[in-house]
Amino acid sequence: MASAKSTVLPGFGPTLGYTVFYLGLIVLIPLAALFLRAAGLGWDQFVSAAFSPRVLASYRLSFGGALVAASINAVTGLLVAWVLVRYDFPGRKLVDAVVDLPFALPTAVAGIALTAIYAPNGVMGKLLTPLGIKVAFTPLGVVVAMVFIGLPFVVRTVQPVLQDLEAEHEEAAVSLGASRLQVFVMIILPAIFPALLTGFALAFARALGEYGSVIFIAGNMPGISEITPLLIVTKLEQYDYAGATAIAAVMLVAAFILLVVINTLQKWRRARFAGA
Repeated sequence: MASAKSTVLPGFGPTLGYTVFYLGLIVLIPLAALFLRAAGLGWDQFVSAAFSPRVLASYRLSFGGALVAASINAVTGLLVAWVLVRYDFPGRKLVDAVVDLPFALPTAVAGIALTAIYAPNGVMGKLLTPLGIKVAFTPLGVVVAMVFIGLPFVVRTVQPVLQDLEAEHEEAAVSLGASRLQVFVMIILPAIFPALLTGFALAFARALGEYGSVIFIAGNMPGISEITPLLIVTKLEQYDYAGATAIAAVMLVAAFILLVVINTLQKWRRARFAGA
């Protein structure tokens, strides 16, 4: 008679109960309290607080900047991942480690560094200002900060897929007369597209909620370079809890939608690999 299989952790019931209790205490209860507070505002007050012209301008900058930054990272992140996987060169491990710097750096340090570089008297600012390009304290600076913090998400999502992609298929296509562009479009891109799309979604979500690295370089001018997370903090500092709650509820719904999209993309990616 086979003996019961022993495990280090207790049975399914206790572990599931602890998981549900912990997630409820740390995640669900605070979010539910936020929604309840927002629901108590009344529809007219909620719309007035969450969709005023100043708030709408912050939405446009946060969502638009995150979309532009994630699109840039999708292209540059793919190139960086390709170089790290397909080429062996001196300092490759160092470059690979540098990709993770936005993960390791405190966001305030990143913001201060970007501001120092792109300010009119900074290293890059001195070169760009004569050309009529102003980065620091403009919406462009917001996009630059979002690109900085979002790049690792694309690289680290695409890199393992490229490592598992066998080069024999590309070599066979080339031997049959396919051009480099045809090889990329017909063989490489379909294989990495689910991972690339997941990395894009993760970079977008990260940029949308970014605060520390953006506020230093943004300039924080209402209606021009003010991001939504900063506006929430501003409302709290002004003791406008109703306004902060309404804006936070809108961002929470957006975050939930992004979470659903990311999970769907990840399931699609796993299904693609399982069927390959």
